[in-house]
Amino acid sequence: MTDFTEIWSYLAEGPLLWLTATLAAYAIGNACFLAAGRRPWVNAVLIAVVLLAGLLWATGTSYATYFEGAQFVHFLLGPATVALALPLWDNLGHVRRAALPLLAALLAGSVTAAGSALGIAWALGLRGEVLASLAPKSATAPVALGISGSLGGSPTLTAVLVILTGIIGAICTTPLLNALRIRDWRARGFATGVAAHGIGTARAFQVHPTAGAFAGLGMGLNAVLTAFLAPALLRLFQ
Repeated sequence: MTDFTEIWSYLAEGPLLWLTATLAAYAIGNACFLAAGRRPWVNAVLIAVVLLAGLLWATGTSYATYFEGAQFVHFLLGPATVALALPLWDNLGHVRRAALPLLAALLAGSVTAAGSALGIAWALGLRGEVLASLAPKSATAPVALGISGSLGGSPTLTAVLVILTGIIGAICTTPLLNALRIRDWRARGFATGVAAHGIGTARAFQVHPTAGAFAGLGMGLNAVLTAFLAPALLRLFQ
């Protein structure tokens, strides 16, 4: 047992272990998602988060140690976001024809996402740093963390809220939009991207390529608009 503890202590200090653990956890989550017939509530990211949280808790590993290895995956968020421009370019004609409705939906979605979160939190008695951390929760993670820091929020709390928002959105959007009988893939994708950023966009691509392209557009535009709206809305609740 002592030998195993010593070996684990040595491995835990290396970044490769946690990078491998992250990829393995997602592979398990994705396998569960496929085995369940691609049901939205069997979310690969959620399963990976639960597995990794359990592993970190069981081994007593700090987040800082874990992130030394997982930061490579975090770095890839940037290139992955830029790569969404490719399917968007393929659907450029659709975007041009729906420009005005998209802008109206963007404004409504961004204001609702930030304003509802702040309003509910304020009504429940939350103030200060927590409100600032909540304001950008529907923007994609790199942008949300920057906004949170500039507003005096906690980037760590914002990261948790962003992930939860994306997971809940990815789980709920497909059955909700089906129940509302919304069939236009442009509308479905754009709404998902605005509400649930990257995780929702990944789900939209699983459903339909056009939905994925418009989800990427919604995610990008919402990130830009949230950077302007979040400070203004936050001031209303302070």
